[in-house]
Amino acid sequence: MALTKNMNLSSTFNPHWFSSDNSSVDKKIQAELKSSCTLPLHIAVIMDGNGRWASSKGKTRIEGHAAGVDSVRDIVEACTELGINYLTLFTFSTENWKRPKNEVSALMRLLIKVIGRETRKLHENNIRLNVIGDMEALPDKVRSTMRQTMDLTKNNTKLILNIALSYSGQWDILQACRAISFDVKAGRVNPESVDEQLFSSYLSTASMPDPGLLIRTSGEFRISNFMLWQSAYSEIYFTNTYWPDFRRSQLYDAILEFQKRERRFGLTSEQVQKKYIPAGKH
Repeated sequence: MALTKNMNLSSTFNPHWFSSDNSSVDKKIQAELKSSCTLPLHIAVIMDGNGRWASSKGKTRIEGHAAGVDSVRDIVEACTELGINYLTLFTFSTENWKRPKNEVSALMRLLIKVIGRETRKLHENNIRLNVIGDMEALPDKVRSTMRQTMDLTKNNTKLILNIALSYSGQWDILQACRAISFDVKAGRVNPESVDEQLFSSYLSTASMPDPGLLIRTSGEFRISNFMLWQSAYSEIYFTNTYWPDFRRSQLYDAILEFQKRERRFGLTSEQVQKKYIPAGKH
């Protein structure tokens, strides 16, 4: 706990975000991305490399996590300006509970600080905060802070910002299976009616499109138990950049790469060229 109590996080909280002072070059790039091709409806990010970034600079791991907040802010702002509908950030996995207790405690305190100080900006900019994951596993203060922000922003519509917290893809699938089993036992669901669409409606991302673009930073080539069902047809983009150095310019690179790829969803190239894209698969 002392790690965050004693740390000066003033540089982490930039008072000028969402100040609409982006450069003309940035605005031009955004305009080109919007006009050149389809943008993904949903972008998911595995924010990796905070610890290695910190180690390379002689800093503590929690300082690396704190530095990553600026990246979160810039990516949220850029997605809002581009008109991306959904952004999911893999913040803390169910496996991360196995990390040293001091680091986990410091991370939880950092979450409280960040959400507490950013809620107003999220609400002012019509951004809805949503948490996916096992919220009951979170400390009481973290859970109450998240729920307060979720309640305040629940009617916002410009961007749905999903924070994957105490989340894993296997957990998501298992909780959906349990919920369906209970409903089958209660007679609310006919077992023969269970198909992909119904199963998806029991996941933590129910009513949301699957991510069209999945980004992982830090040079690792795996999805680490993240959105296993939802990413079945996601375009995956890997970058060597550590998360604290990942900014909107790298996001634009990922979107450009996404736009270059032919997304077939099991179809032929000829069918795709006829502009057939399954609903909700952007």
